[in-house]
Amino acid sequence: MNIKSLLLGSAAALAVVSGAQAADAIVAAEPEPMEYVRVCDAFGTGYFYIPGTETCLKIGGEVRVTLSANENSGLFGTTTTNDDWDSAVRARLSFEAKNDSELGTIGSYIRIQADSQGADLDGQTVELDQAYITVGGFKVGRALTWADDWGLAGESDSFFGNAKFNTATYTYSADAFTVGLGVDDLSDEYAGNEVGLEAVASATLGMATVTVNGVYDFGDKEGGIAGVLSADLGPGTLGIAAGWASGQSTGYDFASEWTVGAAYTFKATEKFSITPQVVYWGDYDFTGADAWGADLFVEYKLAAGLTASADVRYRDLEDADSNWDGFVRLTRSF
Repeated sequence: MNIKSLLLGSAAALAVVSGAQAADAIVAAEPEPMEYVRVCDAFGTGYFYIPGTETCLKIGGEVRVTLSANENSGLFGTTTTNDDWDSAVRARLSFEAKNDSELGTIGSYIRIQADSQGADLDGQTVELDQAYITVGGFKVGRALTWADDWGLAGESDSFFGNAKFNTATYTYSADAFTVGLGVDDLSDEYAGNEVGLEAVASATLGMATVTVNGVYDFGDKEGGIAGVLSADLGPGTLGIAAGWASGQSTGYDFASEWTVGAAYTFKATEKFSITPQVVYWGDYDFTGADAWGADLFVEYKLAAGLTASADVRYRDLEDADSNWDGFVRLTRSF
């Protein structure tokens, strides 16, 4: 009787152990903890941390659709194909990455651009528009020069024809004062290798900002200097611009020997602005003829990131036909 009880007890114990092992075998493993994307506010809005790093990334872009018209497919026309009217679509995608280091803030910027009115046989191009590295105030890579910022709010002004090169620059900023110096590789504009020098100085005094740009082309041994004064005045902003060149530069492609212009951006509402502008060029394209132009540019912010704009422009070259042209445009940026 005791032996029978012992055997029954042993069998029951084995059954319990076996059941416990079977239960352990089907227990699901706990899920791995997820690492969510974190917002990075150290460098402004729109940045987030790349998972697993301390590098902040910002992704942006733009789609711009333009319908343009040109009176006689002639001088100063905005249509890229010299037709009476034309449409164009441009797309941009940009990436910005920044992180702090013992050298200061290290940044990189990439912008890829696609244009329906390009130089390829099918009329379309996709290009590396900009790509550069920044360390503190230093910048090296392919970038727009400071001269690209020269100009007024309208669509009539022009002076620096080329403003994007492989370049190396240094910028120093202190409160409302900025100075910069850089070297541009102008080889793409020449048959051989040539370089250019660029400089900028800017100061803000109260409601007014004055900026002066200078460039020098060592290939043609010609240079140019241009400045813009911008000031808040009444319900808008007044801009006055002027430029002078010693002669034509293959690298920087000046529009004229000298130019002056003025524009006033009237803020009708927070979303709607109107900008009339007038410009005069002396020795346009270094042909000995003067020219003048005027335009009216309007812009309306339909919603966050969506803007509609339109422009009508008139230009007149001495001893040549005048020309009317303009466009309507929708721009979506993010």
